[in-house]
Amino acid sequence: MSETLIRASIDLGTNTCLLLIARCDSESGVVREILQDYSTVVRLGQGVDQARALHPEAVERTLKCLRVYSTLISQSGLGPESVVAVATSQARDASNGAAFFAQVEKETGFHFRVISGDEEATASFLGGLLPGMDSKKTALIDIGGGSTEFVSSQGGRSLDVGSVRFTERFLKSNPVTDEEFWACEAEIDSLLETMKPWKKELPQGTPLVAVAGTATTLASWELGLHEFDARRIDGFTLTRGDLHRMVEELKWRSAAERRELPGMDPMRADVLLAGAMILWRACEILEFPAVTMSTRGLRFGILQVTAGSKN
Repeated sequence: MSETLIRASIDLGTNTCLLLIARCDSESGVVREILQDYSTVVRLGQGVDQARALHPEAVERTLKCLRVYSTLISQSGLGPESVVAVATSQARDASNGAAFFAQVEKETGFHFRVISGDEEATASFLGGLLPGMDSKKTALIDIGGGSTEFVSSQGGRSLDVGSVRFTERFLKSNPVTDEEFWACEAEIDSLLETMKPWKKELPQGTPLVAVAGTATTLASWELGLHEFDARRIDGFTLTRGDLHRMVEELKWRSAAERRELPGMDPMRADVLLAGAMILWRACEILEFPAVTMSTRGLRFGILQVTAGSKN
């Protein structure tokens, strides 16, 4: 077995900012031991879909989070220059993204790279697979705040459909109205129709794995967890029927009522319906009977993609 070394990665998305500090294989970048794993809802993508710019409040929330992460990384014995930091959908869409990341680097030393949807899909796929899963016989869905990635060993694609983006665009009432719900569902379905050729290329019976906050929150809720438990969430399966039932329950609840559900991150309650709808409709339109949850994802995969460059 090759040597291991401690590495860190930051995944800054539309809704969350995640930090992973892990002991990795020095050659492949595969995580051998998770040392620290943090997720903070920063909602950096607040209003980006309409304004195409980062909101000042979102910028301050994110900077506050990254200052905390800087301290944690320093305490682990790593410097900011050794951190693999990537940003996704909201940074691709925001006109003031470059200025924001310049400020981040000035304050924390983190140099963020804005990755494309294709790069995000590839890294999420590599990182999202659980031990024992066959990469050639698995498909992955990564539902983010601003975009959703579909990927397999045969290829993949990123769609501009996400939990924050579609909540802000369609689900404006609290609780949502039938008209808002139907309009949101229709647009999700229209975008998912474009993924049918991708689905046809998959081997028959290929299972679907879901990563990111929407999936893990739905699993936590279904399991009745009061504290996040990756060991119970990893490998947990929800059927298409389970997802439909959960969407219907989220639909009639207000955001405040959703916050009372077990396993719910209070900062995610307002956008979970849109995320759950994307996952449910993906299973319906693309004919997956069920979906398996993984707490891993982009922050794991980006360490593999960049293996060797930080040694």
